[in-house]
Amino acid sequence: MSKRSTGLFSGRSRHLARHHRPSLLSIDSAIKEFSSGDRVAIVPKGAFRDIPHPRYRGKIGTVIGRRGSAYVVRVRNMGATRTLVVPVRHLEKA
Repeated sequence: MSKRSTGLFSGRSRHLARHHRPSLLSIDSAIKEFSSGDRVAIVPKGAFRDIPHPRYRGKIGTVIGRRGSAYVVRVRNMGATRTLVVPVRHLEKA
């Protein structure tokens, strides 16, 4: 017997259904700009390779900075504050 996979989407087949799949990208999603203090929603789009962890899907956070072409976002989750580095394609104005 082989060991069971524990990847990012392990046990989450319901999120891989057609209506849960990330939507296609447009050029507008690649050139969005945010400034510090903006409130953003984390909405996975495009390929699965660089999306934030599924527990942050739909969470609202605050942009606190920029790291390369991605943004640093502060999010509250289950009573704790987390700092995430999220590519711009997965962020929308809230």
